[in-house]
Amino acid sequence: MSNEIDTSLLIIVLDVNPVQRIVKQETRILTQCLDSTIVFANAHLMQSSNNQLAVLACYSHGAKFLYPCEKSSEIRQIDGQYEKFTMVERTIRQQLQQVINEISLDKPLNGESLMSGALTMALCYVARLEREKVAGEKLHSRMLVITASNDSAIQYMNYMNIFFTAQKMGIILDVCSLDQDLTLLQQGCDITGGIYLKVPQLSGLLQYLLWIFLPDPNVRSKLVLPPPVKVDYRAACFCHQELIDIGYVCSICLSIFCKFSPICTTCHIQNARTYTYENEEKEKEYRYSSLKLVIILPIDRIFYLNISIFSP
Repeated sequence: MSNEIDTSLLIIVLDVNPVQRIVKQETRILTQCLDSTIVFANAHLMQSSNNQLAVLACYSHGAKFLYPCEKSSEIRQIDGQYEKFTMVERTIRQQLQQVINEISLDKPLNGESLMSGALTMALCYVARLEREKVAGEKLHSRMLVITASNDSAIQYMNYMNIFFTAQKMGIILDVCSLDQDLTLLQQGCDITGGIYLKVPQLSGLLQYLLWIFLPDPNVRSKLVLPPPVKVDYRAACFCHQELIDIGYVCSICLSIFCKFSPICTTCHIQNARTYTYENEEKEKEYRYSSLKLVIILPIDRIFYLNISIFSP
């Protein structure tokens, strides 16, 4: 008989940025999303006494843990409700109210959500729990992003670092999009083995969370889930932060550009270099460029066109 303790850790990243399109159109959408998230979080804790939970709020100026928090205030117990459920709900609502107050006080309501920062905090939290776990405990971690924001090509490099770090750590990334298709987060789900879903109807958000994202990854293979979406594996150029199909890649630092540049803006290496070729008859000068034209394919199958630019 094994004495190993299986612990399932769920980290929910909730986008509370007020500039999200559906939030600006109808402010109560955020309240509905919060209510569904709390019910979903408590359902995860209800599955096993060993399960753990963390909730982060993400907005345009940063990210903050809603649960657990460093200083938890004394919460009055409600008759007929499990004590832990009460603590989760009250703590999340109190901390989120503080976040909303901070956003509305002295910071302009613009800018995209720092989703990559919130996911980085989640990875650090998992790493800390891995170090602190007791002997015989096995931690199964996954992250769920709930957002209505647009895709962010500016955070492309941060996203890629997060996705491959999560893959190496064995952490699954799930994404629940409330408004638009998110190309980069689709890549993260595919890389880590998670599920990407664009919710057809916001009124059924809780049902989608419970039926699709609540089951553990080892159970999902036995369920009839929505078919996986076709992942767009285009990369974002470093110069204009736009997704491209064909671009130039610096052979020194592997930065991607949509247009040729004589100097790499990332590593500052001069791409046009002069080389001398000597033979018995005459001496010729060739200029060699470290930028190579490539076709952007899935990350594990990038194909370099062998057309390094030489010109006499």
